[in-house]
Amino acid sequence: MLTLRPNCEHCNKDLPPHSADAMICSFECTFCRDCANGVLNHRCPNCGGNFAPRPIRPVELLEKYPASTERIWKFSGMEGPITS
Repeated sequence: MLTLRPNCEHCNKDLPPHSADAMICSFECTFCRDCANGVLNHRCPNCGGNFAPRPIRPVELLEKYPASTERIWKFSGMEGPITS
């Protein structure tokens, strides 16, 4: 099941579960549409894969299967993710 991460790993923009702006790679790395199509040039910086729109989980299923609250944000020039 998708984790539905809450933010863009590049710019830290909020991406709530209903966001049509969220893009993911096959490893569920999550980026906003602007970063995925712009600075990342349609390629995941973590795995090199392409992006697809993240599916939107129906509201009635979010209670049983909630979205993740773990934020992953990678600053340029720093090693490894910053999580909170």
